[in-house]
Amino acid sequence: MDAIAPSAQAPKPHEILQPEQQTLPLVFASPHSGSDYPQEFLASSCLDPMSLRRSEDCFVHEIFGCAPELGAPLLHALFPRAFVDPNREPYELDPAVFKDRLPPYANTSSPRVAAGLGTIARVVASGANIYRKKLSLEEGLERIRAYYWPYHEALRSLVETTKERFGYCILVDCHSMPSNSRPSGLGGRGRGGKRTAFVLGDCHGTTCAPSVIQTVERVLADKDYVVVRNTPYAGGFVTRHYGKPQARVHCLQIEINRHIYMDESRIERRPALKTLAGDMRDVVAALGALTATDLGIRKQ
Repeated sequence: MDAIAPSAQAPKPHEILQPEQQTLPLVFASPHSGSDYPQEFLASSCLDPMSLRRSEDCFVHEIFGCAPELGAPLLHALFPRAFVDPNREPYELDPAVFKDRLPPYANTSSPRVAAGLGTIARVVASGANIYRKKLSLEEGLERIRAYYWPYHEALRSLVETTKERFGYCILVDCHSMPSNSRPSGLGGRGRGGKRTAFVLGDCHGTTCAPSVIQTVERVLADKDYVVVRNTPYAGGFVTRHYGKPQARVHCLQIEINRHIYMDESRIERRPALKTLAGDMRDVVAALGALTATDLGIRKQ
């Protein structure tokens, strides 16, 4: 297992891997592959590091690491999603996590909060409780201020800069899913009984032009991957919030089955990660080849 390196000081919230020159109207983001665990967070948890890491989308930023080489920026959250989740509304807060009364602007009734997976998660992916005792509201709001908002400020800046430069932006929100996810009615298996490899989410056709999801689906299917749309992952907060085709910002969420590239029990890379990363080069190149006309954008 890749060991957690606890940080005595607050780690950087994110890193942006920039191309020497941005030549593609694309932005890639990995909100859930961070593994910098603040020391105080580890001390407050009743779980061991391995259990905490099972909530990560491990190594996803590596899988899409070709993006800067090909001319598109890649934003990578460094903090773990068990600490604060940037793929949620800013204040999807769970009353069961906090000892204080929550402010009236908090969304306490979303399905994510009900599942224990709000902006400050109560549980990890296995359903085990994270904390020994309840947090103060001040602590939760400080995490949002110091980590959540800087991540979204960086993402918003990348999207706006790309749109200004090229006239539009395609944002790809990059994730992974546990191998026990069930993306189809066949126990997670698709055609020919093969395991579903990718779930593409465009919030059922609302967050990007059809050509975007069609292009990614075609490239992956040509490589003999089984690809499913929108089930069970149609797109999270990032996809819904940033995907505004009418405003010339198209967003697609990509979920990759972890079985392909990692040992989930040991949280270690498999050799196939390099092959998968190579396949993503073709995805990035194909998206970069889309034109404004392909996206339904008419000249002003």
